[in-house]
Amino acid sequence: MDKLKIIILGATGKMGQTLIKQLVSDESFELVGAHEIKNCSHLGKDAGYFIGIETGILISNDLTDNFHLADVIIDFTRPEATMNMLNFAVQHKIAYVVGTTGFNKDEITQIQSASKNIPICMAPNMSVGINVLISLVEKAAKFLPDYDFEIIESHHKHKVDSPSGTALRLGQAAAEGLNISLVDHAVYTRHGRDEQRGKNEIGFSTIRAGDIVGEHTVMIAGDGERIELTHKATNRGNFAAGALKAATFLANKTSGIFDMQDVLGLK
Repeated sequence: MDKLKIIILGATGKMGQTLIKQLVSDESFELVGAHEIKNCSHLGKDAGYFIGIETGILISNDLTDNFHLADVIIDFTRPEATMNMLNFAVQHKIAYVVGTTGFNKDEITQIQSASKNIPICMAPNMSVGINVLISLVEKAAKFLPDYDFEIIESHHKHKVDSPSGTALRLGQAAAEGLNISLVDHAVYTRHGRDEQRGKNEIGFSTIRAGDIVGEHTVMIAGDGERIELTHKATNRGNFAAGALKAATFLANKTSGIFDMQDVLGLK
């Protein structure tokens, strides 16, 4: 079987390097491109420089470098970088795995439009475990419609978007299980609110500190009892493994937008 040819965006970032390390150790994949922003000080270095290996692929800012070779782009960067690359992917008919978070409504609409021409897997968290948690939260909400749902998330101090995309996805799962709109029932802060908790509110609490990779807890509280479902990521390897599963899933698709629930058969 031919190897799946992958380009990594944000190649010098923590996720980019984790992806490169896993990718080059798996005979199912071939690294054909490593992309970075134009002012990156590491352009021209081997993509494996930071992890002590030689891949033969140089870190580049040239959008035309090796794109004709690629089957799939994997992207854990920033929304503006993703949007800049998306049209290029459509033009070259390259499948796209989007692990970036923090998109606005217009950007999400553009991604959905692009999926009419290329297959896209878009998920705020590629971890297998977190996606099982998403499924469990939706099921719990269906069985416990009178319970209160609160989502507490913690990440490292450098994370920009808040709440995390994963927290929002967990909130969406709760809303779907409760058959309500998250937009209408989400509460992102209670500071300055002199009122009791409303029916079907889905609350979010955010922590940004140290080097926390990612922790998410869904608290489901009723009268006299409480359920807490927690996922803790201790390294980024699980996100990379999920992204490579998503790349493999897209390999036989021609168009459409998918998420990790599709990839893992959880729907």
